[in-house]
Amino acid sequence: MGGRFSSLTTRGRAFLAAGVAAAVCAVALGQKDLLRVAVFLLALPVVTVLVVTRTRYRIAASRTIEPVRVQVGEQATVRLRLENVGRMPTGLLLLEDQVPYLLGSRPRFVLDRMSARWRRDVTYPVRSEARGRFTVGPLTLRVTDPFGLVELSRSFRSQEVFLVTPRVYALPAAKAAGEWSSSGEHNQRAASADGEEDVTVREYREGDDLRRVHWRSSARRGELMVRREEQPWQSRATVFLDTRRIGHRGSGATSSFEWAVSAAGSVGVHLLRRGFSVRLLTDAGASVLATARESGPTVESEGQILDALAVVAPSSIGHLSQTSLTAANDGSHGLLVAVIGVVTPAEAQALVQARQRSSAAFAIVVDTPSWAAGNERSPQAMAEQLAESVRMLRRGGWRVSVVRHGTTVPAAWAQLMLGEDGAGPRSPGSASSSVSPASPGSAPSSASPASPASSPAPAAAAGPLAGVANDSPTPPAAAPTVREETWGGQAS
Repeated sequence: MGGRFSSLTTRGRAFLAAGVAAAVCAVALGQKDLLRVAVFLLALPVVTVLVVTRTRYRIAASRTIEPVRVQVGEQATVRLRLENVGRMPTGLLLLEDQVPYLLGSRPRFVLDRMSARWRRDVTYPVRSEARGRFTVGPLTLRVTDPFGLVELSRSFRSQEVFLVTPRVYALPAAKAAGEWSSSGEHNQRAASADGEEDVTVREYREGDDLRRVHWRSSARRGELMVRREEQPWQSRATVFLDTRRIGHRGSGATSSFEWAVSAAGSVGVHLLRRGFSVRLLTDAGASVLATARESGPTVESEGQILDALAVVAPSSIGHLSQTSLTAANDGSHGLLVAVIGVVTPAEAQALVQARQRSSAAFAIVVDTPSWAAGNERSPQAMAEQLAESVRMLRRGGWRVSVVRHGTTVPAAWAQLMLGEDGAGPRSPGSASSSVSPASPGSAPSSASPASPASSPAPAAAAGPLAGVANDSPTPPAAAPTVREETWGGQAS
């Protein structure tokens, strides 16, 4: 019984207290009319508790979030569908969905009455200025009586995951070396002595297309031989993100770390939409591989990159380890793009070693002191260290773009493709990474960069990446998540 009376509201408890006081005064003064009032004040909350707690409601609820993945600052819609699946109408219902405060205030709804088989949809927006993985729910339902004396609170169990990814920017289209780096067993064809192409063949199998029969090899071996199917070339790229807390400056959404995360996501999606198989790697060892299909990138492939970046956090690692940089150089001879903060000359040398087996290497170096707003203890020393590290990277074959505070991601990418980073002229001995498609298996070579537009807008470029529309800054829309749950409202 005590558990039932714990559902009394402040008003209900006040009625009980007033009833007890009136009863005492009625007995002391011998007032029968006052005693009747006391009985009424005591009986009303007691009867209400018994009626409300013994009433059985069957409420079904489902939640849909559209879309389940948005960029920072974008809005999603949460749709709640409520249905009274029982035969008994409900009383006054108060609904509150549990939402993290970063997504906005907790939505509250009031439903006066739900008749039998009644259904209703309610919606509310969610939006966050900070990326992350958020949990929406559970839904809390409160049943109250018309007098407001009793309130029962019950919670559904279902919760939905809502992802806020870093902002993805459209990047200018341009050719990049390493575009045709092999990921399969592709054997180059060699010319034989008589000038005839030496073709890889195998025995004929039932069901093989007769158009693939290689008659010269068949005549030589005395049995039908067919040309072996070659696996297509797959462009490979590694995007390395420096997450060291010591390598970045600033706080919140305007920090250099958040800029670097957004840049890594933009580059990863940009390369995926141009047919690359992209591996996202951090200095902390986190690794995500996303592969584009022949028809183009899918929601899942882009989502793998963005989902990982939605939850990446600054690491406590003091310096870029040789282990993480060696992992970036996986020997695929593909494209290597690094988004890094402050690095020492020793770390720059480690990056140079990691570049050796890549067909091309691009570095977006965040000038983190410019994010410090004059809070650096020795800005001159930091500037000299940055300049020395950049010179070492260029001499080691990296194409480098130094990004200061206020530079947009598309502008930084355009500078990187054009080789105009605003950090002064290259040293005479610095190597210029090729930005033209590399032949399969060829070593990195120097060539003139392609010429995309100097503005963030896309530029026409010759080659396999030419004529491809800019990436849309809108994230891939994922299928909405729907969970349905039924709650029986009888109290124990």
